[in-house]
Formats: sequence, structure tokens, C-alpha cells
Amino acid sequence: MITIYTDGSARGNPGNGGYGVVLLSGAHRKELSQGYRLTTNNKMELLSVIVALEALKNPNQQVIIYSDSKYVVDSVEKGWVFNWKKINFKKKKNSDLWTRLLRIYEKHKVKFQWVKGHATNPLNNHCDLLATTAADGNNLLVDEWYEKFGATEG
Repeated sequence: MITIYTDGSARGNPGNGGYGVVLLSGAHRKELSQGYRLTTNNKMELLSVIVALEALKNPNQQVIIYSDSKYVVDSVEKGWVFNWKKINFKKKKNSDLWTRLLRIYEKHKVKFQWVKGHATNPLNNHCDLLATTAADGNNLLVDEWYEKFGATEG
């Protein structure tokens, strides 16, 4: 079983943003984070999950992802994203990231668990710190999709 904590953040929404991830497997722990110069909170929440799943080396892993994003957790756990896929994400924001998420999601056995953000979960709080530190850093990447399509997709 692999346990993953994720968080995403954006300053100004849109604005500088970042994601933070903690992956746990047995005695192993890995942390990932990255900042972007212009993005949205929802994009960073989604990207945190994608990056975490893409970091897994072997397929068919049992994975539980803890996220404080109702947007992400409910979209998957309530099956909304699978319906969006059937209609080719028509009129849905972040179609680039939802498509990317589904590609990697299907390679594993994933369960999402919502956790209250900025509360008493130390690993969720640490992911938030990773995300905000990355968003405030100097190594900001360009969210090319967002900068190309702007608020119509954000």
C-alpha cells in the first residue's frame, strides 16, 4: 500500500501557484514540489495528484490519496470525471489535467480520502507548506496550457 498526501495552492487564483506531495511506502518517504508563475488553485490540486501517481515506478499499486480538495476527491470518488470523459470534457475546465490524471489513474488501484485542509493533519499541512514555498520561490515554471487558454480553461 502506498499512501500519498497532496496539496495545491495559488496566490491570487490566478497567480503564482505550486503543489506539494508526500509519498509514503513502508519506510520510504519522498517529497515533491514545484511552483508555477500563473495558474489556479484547482490546477495545482489536480497536478499534485498527477505528479504523485506518475512518480510510482510499478503499475497496479494499491494507493490511497489524501487531499483537502473536494474538487479532486469528489470528481473521482463520485464518478463525475468518468462522465466528463464520455462527453470529451465539453465545457469542463482543466480538461488537459483531467485527461492526464485518468491516464495514470487507470494504471493503479486508487482510493481518495478527503481531509480537512489547514487543520490537524500534519502531512496535509506539510504538503501545503511545500506548495506555498514552491509558489513563492524563484524556480517557477510556465503553465503553458493556462497561459495559452487562460480563464476559459482554468
